[in-house]
Parts: sequence; C-alpha cells; structure tokens
Amino acid sequence: MKNCSKIIITFFIVFLTQQSLLADVPRYIDVKYLLNKSVAGEKAQNYLKKKFKDGEKSLKDKEKSILEEEKKLIQQKKLISADEYKKKVNALRKKVSNLQKEKNNFLESISSQRSKARSELLKNLNPILKDYMIEKKIRMVIHKKDLIVADENLDITKDIINILNKKLTSLKLN
Repeated sequence: MKNCSKIIITFFIVFLTQQSLLADVPRYIDVKYLLNKSVAGEKAQNYLKKKFKDGEKSLKDKEKSILEEEKKLIQQKKLISADEYKKKVNALRKKVSNLQKEKNNFLESISSQRSKARSELLKNLNPILKDYMIEKKIRMVIHKKDLIVADENLDITKDIINILNKKLTSLKLN
C-alpha cells in the first residue's frame, strides 16, 4: 500500500513538473499564414485583387486610347499647322502625365488598403493570442520566421486561426 501511494505521488509530481516545463517552452506562430489563410484575410485579399484587376484594366484602356490618339496625331502632322500640332502634342503630354498620376494614386490606394487590412487583422489577433497564452499557460510566442528549426508540436498557428475565424469574419476596407 505504501509503495502504491509512493508511485501515485511520484506520478503526480512528475505530471505537474512536466506541465510546468511545457508552459516554459515557447510556442511559435506563422503570422504570414494567418494573414493569408484566415477567413477575413482571404476576403480582404480577394477584394484587393479584384479592385486591382479592375483598376488595371481601366488604366490600360485609357493608355490604349492615348496611344490611338498619338497615332492619329502623327498621321496628321503634315496636314495641320505647326502651332496646331504643338497644341495637340502638349495636350497629349498632359493626358499622359495625368494618366501617370492616376496610376500612382491607384497603386498608392491599393497599398494603403492592404496595409490597413493587415494592421486591423493584427490588431484583432493580439487579444486572441493573449487569451490563448493565458488559457494554455504559455509564457512566450515567437514568430515562425525568426526560427531556424522547431518541433511542429509547438506550432499554435492552426489553433489561433480557428479562434480568429470565429471572432473575425471580415475586415472593413473602405
């Protein structure tokens, strides 16, 4: 009977020691995967891809229009006066300049929205990570990109993505 109780006490002490040791082992998370594969992240990416494609198509159409106008102007060069030709060339240059500005503004807008979506997703991720750490008694979480080699059992990405998908299904990008 004494041996049985000693074994149970020893087992209990070993179990508690292992649990406390596991709490001291840092876990890691793949933030890039979270941003790309979470429900909200995928929706934001799809929205931005569609917006980029539509904007790019519109800009290419405008570019084609300007090229057509340039071809017509070159054909008319000998038929119109030098002053008229200069005016049309200057007007064409102005259109090209405006198109470049529009293109830059468009790319900046997409970049800004992408950055905003990323920061909003990360802002929502922090409290989830903190709660998870408290619940699982984890003392440290490291970004996967900062690791060289680690045991896959220490990866908490899938657990966090499941919680994130339940709490955040979309982002406001407008």
